[in-house]
This record gives sequence, structure tokens and C-alpha cells, in this order.
Amino acid sequence: MPHDLRQTEQIHALLADRFSPRRFDRSAAVDDPTLHLLLEAARWTPSAGNSQPWGFLPVRPGEPDHARILPHLAPSSTRWAKDAGLLVVALTRRYVDDTDLVYSEFADYDLGQAVAHLSIQAQAMGLATHQFRAFDLEALTAELRPRPGWAIVSMVAVGRAAEEPPAVRERRSTADLRSAPWSTPTA
Repeated sequence: MPHDLRQTEQIHALLADRFSPRRFDRSAAVDDPTLHLLLEAARWTPSAGNSQPWGFLPVRPGEPDHARILPHLAPSSTRWAKDAGLLVVALTRRYVDDTDLVYSEFADYDLGQAVAHLSIQAQAMGLATHQFRAFDLEALTAELRPRPGWAIVSMVAVGRAAEEPPAVRERRSTADLRSAPWSTPTA
């Protein structure tokens, strides 16, 4: 359902104006102080039992790890993600070391909150984010070799958008958000 958030809802502008660009300004670098603030926002995210089961690998163009990550992106995400000033590999600690013992059943949920905090901090700083999972997870995991118990979940491209946000966005209605888990789909 199309919604112009500025007209139909009175949510905070940081939320209403956030969008996932498909083009980034390749000349806009993400400097160290900006990177620190983005990670600081993620650090203050609430988590189950204060477990903080998230970790990040932030890489910028020109850095060695950036070159290691790009070959594993799907063509659909390479088109725009390569131009972002920062790529962030988002990991969660699902298991205790190299065992099958679950570290936290809420780990993925908590990581999602940390990425949301990072995204809103970026928006507050005039940056855009685009979260994605269009990459070869198995190959990227083999390339980066996270410690036992840690799993790569997604990535976030961060930078200056090279396009304007759409005036109208397709979003499900709030009524559907409440009823979808309980209603029977119609044929």
C-alpha cells in the first residue's frame, strides 16, 4: 500500500525520511569519527540479558578488507554497494565458542536492533544506509573466518545517497501488521 509518510503518519522525521538508496556518492568518505559514532550507537542497543551478541567488520574503499568483501557480493548489490563510503559486515554470536550450545536465542533479534540503532544514527548524521543479504554467505564466511560461535548475518552499506528518497513508498498497513500473523490467506 503506498504511503506518503509525511502526510499519513506523524512519526519522527529520522524514521519517515530513512530510505535504502540504490545509488551512493562514491566521493563521500566515512571518516574515523563518523565510524566511531555509528558503532557507538550500535553499542548502546538493548539486548537480552545485556548479552550484546553482535559484532561488526566495518570496511571502507581502499582498505584491504574492502577488496576481500567485494568479490562475494551478488551482482544486484555490487552495482550500488561498491560506491558506499562504508560497508559493515554484521555478525551475531549464536553459539558458545565451537560448541552447539546456543549462546542466546535472541542473538539475531538483538543484532537487528543494533543495526537499526546504527542506521538511525547514520540518518541523524545525514548519511543513508542500505541493509542487504545479497552476497555469497558461505564464501564470505570462508574468506573472513569469524571465530567459532559467530555467524555473518547481513551487511549494511553506509554513505551519502546519490539519489533523492521517493515521495511515496510501498508499505503494509498497520492493520495488516496486526492481523497478518493470525489471518488465513485468501486464494
